[in-house]
Amino acid sequence: MKTSSWIAQVIPLAGLCSAATGKRGLCHIPNPNHPEDNKVWVQPGSDLTWYYNYQSLPSPAYSSISQDQFEFVPMMWGVGPNPNDTAFLSDVRKLIDGGIRIKHAMAFNEPDTTSDVGGSNVRPADAALAWVANFEPLAKMGVKLGLPACTGGRGSLPWLKQFLGNCSALVSTANNDKKNCTWDFLPVHWYDNFAGLASHIGERRATWPEAEIWVTEYAYAHKDLQATQAFYNQTADYFDKLDYLGRYTYFGAFRSSNSNVGANAAFLNKGGNLTDIGAWYLGFGATGVEPESSNAVVSLSPGAGAVALGTMACIILVSLL
Repeated sequence: MKTSSWIAQVIPLAGLCSAATGKRGLCHIPNPNHPEDNKVWVQPGSDLTWYYNYQSLPSPAYSSISQDQFEFVPMMWGVGPNPNDTAFLSDVRKLIDGGIRIKHAMAFNEPDTTSDVGGSNVRPADAALAWVANFEPLAKMGVKLGLPACTGGRGSLPWLKQFLGNCSALVSTANNDKKNCTWDFLPVHWYDNFAGLASHIGERRATWPEAEIWVTEYAYAHKDLQATQAFYNQTADYFDKLDYLGRYTYFGAFRSSNSNVGANAAFLNKGGNLTDIGAWYLGFGATGVEPESSNAVVSLSPGAGAVALGTMACIILVSLL
């Protein structure tokens, strides 16, 4: 076997070599037909430390888990007919008053695009009204705020700039002085190659040099398995090492049969078994499970043995490359 061919087969193990940083989270999309899948993400040894579910209230499956173990980050998905409605603020306040320590909150899922592709389709002016009504009060309560999570499209940056202009104008008028809209971190979404992702993040940092970036949805959508795994390993290593990258959530916490970004991006195969990417993301060893299969193809399951095997593989890989 040629050395280059051997290395190509071993490189996916790089997913095991990066130490846990506390940045990895779960974009939780429950499967009503398979509630048992909810337990996969919080099993002992998982690297996941936080989650969001596009809603203002925690997922029932994790209601018994403390915020210190698995932090819930509420999100206001979109804006209804009345932009001044404060239902989101009320929900979050109730959580805090009930003893749940909410440390972060996020706003608006892909407001720069239409609902037929998953966006909340919100005008910047309406988003600004909703922000001032729901998020500015949370900032005064000590909650860290994440800006609207726009798409990776060309219109996303102009949308954000217009939103922030509208928001700052409202805040300034309300306080009768010059004051900017309050925010603490900038979520981004991306579904193309690594070079494009790095450029997209770089564009945001060039616009807001002090911004902390959260990548709250990302995958290399609809690609073959080798390209998908290579992308995952490259991005995980990049995110873990990038100091201004605060947190990230890969978009793949579902079965391959339910994936709208391609089967190979999924954390689970059709039978609910962890794929290699799913296992790596949780901090375990490779499973060898093909994403489009219905059952596991190897007996090795995530756990201490898998981690030990992965660590040994990393040592061998480093010594040979």
